Amino acid sequence: MNTLATALYLIVGVINMIPVSGVLSASRLQDLYGVTILDPNLIILMRHRAVLFGIIGAVLIAAAFHPPLQTIAFIAGLVSMLSFVLIAYLVGELNAELRRVAFIDLVASLLLISAELITLWSGSRDPTA
Repeated sequence: MNTLATALYLIVGVINMIPVSGVLSASRLQDLYGVTILDPNLIILMRHRAVLFGIIGAVLIAAAFHPPLQTIAFIAGLVSMLSFVLIAYLVGELNAELRRVAFIDLVASLLLISAELITLWSGSRDPTA
């Protein structure tokens, strides 16, 4: 596999791992997203969301070294990040932290698309795999 594509998958994977620190506490979630979370039910949902980001990040990192995972990693990562960007755009009125998250997700999506195109163009992976 192309070294640049590997690096891009790793970068996007690490970006998706950052929210995992939210599993530790509600205060960490508040720092990440700039919102006050007082409802215990919302804390549960947000901490679970952090776990899901960890799964997506781990699959993206694994895909950097194991090409058979790239298709599912690409789809999961792209759907996760672009759905957030779309929802943020549609709802609007984002605080500074969420605007930053949306921007990072957009950039990471472009990096992931670039990694996939590099891989396909270099012939490193069968596009039907």
